[in-house]
Amino acid sequence: MNYYFAPLEGVTGSEFRRAHHRWFPGVDAYYMPFLSPTQDHVFTPRELRNVLPEHNQGFRAVPQLLTKNPEDFLWCAGELSAMGYDEVNLNLGCPSGTVTAKGKGAGMLSDPDTLDRFLDAVFSKSPLPISLKTRLGMENPEDFVKILEIFNRYPVAELILHPRVRKDFYKLPVRREWLDYTLENTKIPLCYNGNITTRSEISQFSARYPQVRGIMLGRGLIGDPGMLSPGGTNVASLEAFLEALLEGYLSAFGGSRNAMFRLKEHWSYLLCRFEGWEMLGKRLRKTTSLEEYRAITHEIFTTLPLAPALTPNW
Repeated sequence: MNYYFAPLEGVTGSEFRRAHHRWFPGVDAYYMPFLSPTQDHVFTPRELRNVLPEHNQGFRAVPQLLTKNPEDFLWCAGELSAMGYDEVNLNLGCPSGTVTAKGKGAGMLSDPDTLDRFLDAVFSKSPLPISLKTRLGMENPEDFVKILEIFNRYPVAELILHPRVRKDFYKLPVRREWLDYTLENTKIPLCYNGNITTRSEISQFSARYPQVRGIMLGRGLIGDPGMLSPGGTNVASLEAFLEALLEGYLSAFGGSRNAMFRLKEHWSYLLCRFEGWEMLGKRLRKTTSLEEYRAITHEIFTTLPLAPALTPNW
């Protein structure tokens, strides 16, 4: 079983990937937050910070593209190939309204014929193998029957299935029956993504679906960063990891305010890994001072025991 770290915009950037790999080994590949190539065919400084190979050394990283334009996809895939990457991932799952309104992300699933033409264009000329990260559709999961037929026409390196439709966002239960359907109706190597947040759930899933090649973890792995590591998550490694991440953010983003607010996003998933976190968590959410942030997090580490497992509250 392969274990992948899902891309989360604003969270799993290059600073995060480097620090996480150092303190919590066990991830087979980190999928990058999406690049959105434009007709200008240039990388922004922010995109370069995310994708340059020197920022992703020591672990496997897979760039993800968000675009509906085949020419832009192929330009970017060519640049990534020249950098030495061995795979590119197409985002067919982002549910954001601003993304889907432009026909990108999960929005591409609303027009199967256009999707088919796009895939034909990129698979015929891409210098890199292409994997797909997809939802079931926009509104109706039954749409996935036709969508999967389209996927089956192409040499998809791996299909990462998040079995929700766009309107489900991340709140409604995953539609696990569509994983069963996919296994019965494709020969594409399959990876599952959706609502696995503990090591015991990984074991249960692996026993139920031994034919699935990989599991992609997102919020659960942010909330329990050592879930895949031999020693699990412990306070010492967690504190060192977050301190390294803070230093990385201070270096990358200059101001302490930006660094702290990025870390508070991490803590929104991480707090429930501690028992009795509510009072200190409320203080942490309100603070705008880096000094106070350090004091509160130190108090969390020194006074609150880790829960036996992550119990998500998001």
